[in-house]
Amino acid sequence: MELDLKSKIAVVSGASTGIGRAIAKALALEGVRVLAVARRRDLLEELAREVHGAAGAVVPLAQDIMQEDAAKKLAAAAIAELGHVDILVNNAGGSRPLPLDAPDSDWDEAISLNFTRYRQVTHALLPQMIERRWGRIINITGKSEPEGLNAAFAAKAAVHAWAKGLSREIGRHGITVNCIPPGRIMSEQIRRNYPEDYREHFAEEEIPVGYWGEPEDLAALAVFLASPLARYVTGTVIPVDGGLRRYQF
Repeated sequence: MELDLKSKIAVVSGASTGIGRAIAKALALEGVRVLAVARRRDLLEELAREVHGAAGAVVPLAQDIMQEDAAKKLAAAAIAELGHVDILVNNAGGSRPLPLDAPDSDWDEAISLNFTRYRQVTHALLPQMIERRWGRIINITGKSEPEGLNAAFAAKAAVHAWAKGLSREIGRHGITVNCIPPGRIMSEQIRRNYPEDYREHFAEEEIPVGYWGEPEDLAALAVFLASPLARYVTGTVIPVDGGLRRYQF
């Protein structure tokens, strides 16, 4: 299927490994010029070399999304480097399990990382999308079935609510906003924290398709949502989880 993405411009955060890396690479292979943002510049440069010669390209930007004024700096760097941004993939974040007596500072950090930075970067780039009357915003979020207290779950739920409201405000400008909550997707962290025998047992018992996903499984959906073909898909939360979730909608 021709996705009509050639010549589009994208920003992907958390692009050095895992899901972010897979999305950045898949977009570049479709002809997109991608500003890949993460803290580890060496991994970003490695990704840029991997896609060298493809229809698109990866431009590395080493930046910590938690720095003061990170969103404004990122938006300014993107416009300076690329001229404009058509596609934004918000992928920074991380799990934050907390005890009942966790201090407010722990909650503030988790909310900032998993929700506030998404909102700030998006709102910083929205004016030029509105001016050009085209844009795609894709948020990589998290599951809605928390098994315990985790500040990241609360923050990702906030992303879902914010994104739905935003989609109703900016749809008339040709801009879509969607969220993708991953299921069990393989990554460095997963391999480090879950031994292979546990992963096999969990897949057999809990995941209907019988295996853990790869970052490329989620990237395929993200690339479609980034394309002009997905113009009528907005305000949605679409899990990529092999059927793991048990609720019906």
